[in-house]
Amino acid sequence: MENVHLAPEEEENDLYTGYNDYNPTFDSEDLNNDMGFQQAVKTSYGRRPPMTAKYPGTAIGGRPIGTAYGEERCQVRKGVRLLQSRMPIGTAIGRPMTGAVQDGAARPMTAVRAAGYSSSLAKGSAFDPLGQSKGPAPPLETKNDDTPEEKIKIMEKKVNDLIEESCLAHARGDLQQSLEKAKEAGRKERALVRQREQTDTADHINLDLTYSVLFNLANQYANNDMYTEALNTYQVIVKNKMFNNAGRLKVNMANIYFKQKNYTKAIKFYRMALDQISNAHNAMRIKIMQNIGVVFIHMGQYSDAITSFEYIMSESPNIKTGFNLILCYYAIGDRERMKKAFQKLISVPLEIDDEDKNISPNDDPHANMVIEAIKNDKLHQMERERKALAEKYIMTSAKLIAPAIESSFAAGFDWCVDIVKGSQYVELANDLEINKAITYLRQRDFKQAVETLKMFEKKDSRVKSAAATNLSFLYFLEKDYDQADRYAELAMSADRYNPAALINKGNTEFVKEDYEKAAEFYKEALRNDSSCTEGLYNLGLTYKRLGRLEEALDCFHKLHAILRNSAQVMYQLASLYEMLEDPHQAIEWLMQLTSVTPTDAQVLAKLGDLYDNEGDKTQAFQYYYESYRYFPSNISVIEWLGAYYIDTQFCEKAIQYFERATLIQPTQVKWQLMVASCYRRSGNYQKALETYKDIHRKFPENIECLRFLVRLCTDMGLKEVQDYATKLKKVEKMKEIREQRVRSGRESSARSRREGSAGSGSSSSPITTPPLRASVSRSEAKYSPALEQGRDSGQSNHGTSAKGERLSVKLKTLPGSNEPYEASNKQEIDASYVDPLGPQIQRPKTAAKKRNEEDDFADEELGDDLLPE
Repeated sequence: MENVHLAPEEEENDLYTGYNDYNPTFDSEDLNNDMGFQQAVKTSYGRRPPMTAKYPGTAIGGRPIGTAYGEERCQVRKGVRLLQSRMPIGTAIGRPMTGAVQDGAARPMTAVRAAGYSSSLAKGSAFDPLGQSKGPAPPLETKNDDTPEEKIKIMEKKVNDLIEESCLAHARGDLQQSLEKAKEAGRKERALVRQREQTDTADHINLDLTYSVLFNLANQYANNDMYTEALNTYQVIVKNKMFNNAGRLKVNMANIYFKQKNYTKAIKFYRMALDQISNAHNAMRIKIMQNIGVVFIHMGQYSDAITSFEYIMSESPNIKTGFNLILCYYAIGDRERMKKAFQKLISVPLEIDDEDKNISPNDDPHANMVIEAIKNDKLHQMERERKALAEKYIMTSAKLIAPAIESSFAAGFDWCVDIVKGSQYVELANDLEINKAITYLRQRDFKQAVETLKMFEKKDSRVKSAAATNLSFLYFLEKDYDQADRYAELAMSADRYNPAALINKGNTEFVKEDYEKAAEFYKEALRNDSSCTEGLYNLGLTYKRLGRLEEALDCFHKLHAILRNSAQVMYQLASLYEMLEDPHQAIEWLMQLTSVTPTDAQVLAKLGDLYDNEGDKTQAFQYYYESYRYFPSNISVIEWLGAYYIDTQFCEKAIQYFERATLIQPTQVKWQLMVASCYRRSGNYQKALETYKDIHRKFPENIECLRFLVRLCTDMGLKEVQDYATKLKKVEKMKEIREQRVRSGRESSARSRREGSAGSGSSSSPITTPPLRASVSRSEAKYSPALEQGRDSGQSNHGTSAKGERLSVKLKTLPGSNEPYEASNKQEIDASYVDPLGPQIQRPKTAAKKRNEEDDFADEELGDDLLPE
């Protein structure tokens, strides 16, 4: 034992510390060189013969060993295993034999042996201290799924999975799918209950699973607006006494009755739920009380609502309840209580963190990153939303009660501003002042609005910029562009990153027609705020004025991606495509526009005009007619429809449109002449004669009307023909005299100017003539057959060309007629006339009304003043 080294005893926390440490004492490879071991082998101790005892460990073979001799205790200390018997062995008879073999493993030869090692191996056995030669562990026993209990567990899992899928579908917004999954879960759960009843395990029914299935099903019914089914499902849960706290679901039932506007039952179920909730759940009771107050407001019972809201404000005040309380006081007109409620509203604690604590005290970049991450986390976003909601309620309350709490709204605003300045919402005071100015604007008191806004010129930059922006907008509306430009500059100097100020500045440059500079300001506004739709729209208009149509088109396409249903944007896109000579795209955008504003008469008329340009008269007539239905006072649409019916030989239908034009423009004689001509074309000569006589009474000097009267009376053999012929000659004579006077006056003025310039002699400048006017004088305009032929061939007398199939909707002059007039005799008349409706349709002549075409008209010129513009 001198070669056995025992490790010193130490107090260790781990019982197995040093278990894997290697001790060279137990190295069997060096035993041949170990002199002490070899000496021990040579002694009689090493040559002791093996015992043949049945039970190893004792000297007596036939008697079993008792526990006092056979049990051993093992102490492991630093890799040394000490074997000790429970009782001291005093004789050789009770001493266990260390050389005996037990269970295939040799007992150690000495009392000191390393754990897991043996000094001698069993016959035929290999060194395997970890027992790896036994092979892998046997596989686990497989569960038998055929047992009833296992089937029930599988079904329960399926039901839970269906409930989860239903909830996930509802979260995605797929309400129909969530309802289907909820119904399937209900069917599976009923099958599960029947399965338990068949296996005599009905006492073990999972009530929680049944409650979850029914509750989810009722919820999905309510989400799909199937309120009757939802109420029936909730009734099943509420009436089952085995479900704990099922009475709370009466709140959900009350919510459904509220959606159905059955307010009486909603109040009843809210109060039943309130009675079943203990005072320990105070937050739940407060929410139910708030719902009761809201229902009373919808019922118009403001006193009962006030009772509920006052209780909540005394127990657990919140912003929404305070706002609702102000609304109730406003409804009953109680000024003093409105003031008190407003003071309670602004004193409600927000329970949010102070922003100053998130300011980094040093320049540590890691700390700054952490603080920035904290500022934008979900909690801070929720706090900002809560603060914004509170400010919205306070601003709305102040704007609501300001005109009611004092004699004037200005005094009421001043009171609200004073109260807000002494609260935690002090920054809202300036916003209230600006709202005061906006209220003046709504009352059209521009002077007071301007004075109120000018008070902010000396305040901090944010408020100053907002006030100056509003002032610039006001002056721009009043067309005082200098002042608008001045305040836009002031707003920009206070806050260069204010997009509204930049847009106002761009607008002032736009009206000055400095489009390049305006575009720069609009671009800067977009750089500061990429979502500024006003800047993008104005930039597109600026490019349109500059003729950069492709860039304008790009701006409006981007704007359309943001504002999908903006009628203005769609119209601008259609207009740009029309300017780019792409009528198909223009029509496509106008069709989209009609889906947004289907009753816009101007859009429908524009569609008709585009189809008319393309030669599709059927579509053009459809849209022009729709435009006329929505706005029957558009002269251009009326004129086009009348001309269309004349062109399609339906003169009777054209009469109603020209009569409508007569009502709109009663001083324009051309519409009445067209009505009379339509009667004549349709063969109603008596009605045409009466219409011409009525026109002559209203316009006695109208030569056109007198010519028609002479012609009709002659053909019909009436005695009034000589009277009308005499009047016609007088009117024509007076017209000639007026024209001669005008010509002589011009000639004398021109002669005097020439004489004056020649008499001066000292002036070397050439004689100048006055500039030509854009419109020709009606007294000088003459109508000639050549102009008439040009009009008949599809050319306009205004210098613009149109397609051959297009109708002329601007009847500016009276084209001549190429159709022989139908008369009953061959009497010559000494006056000629022109049909104001242009080329007529050749009708078959009757035997009693034939006439030579060479006797129809005289080539007499008519003045353009017959149809004034």
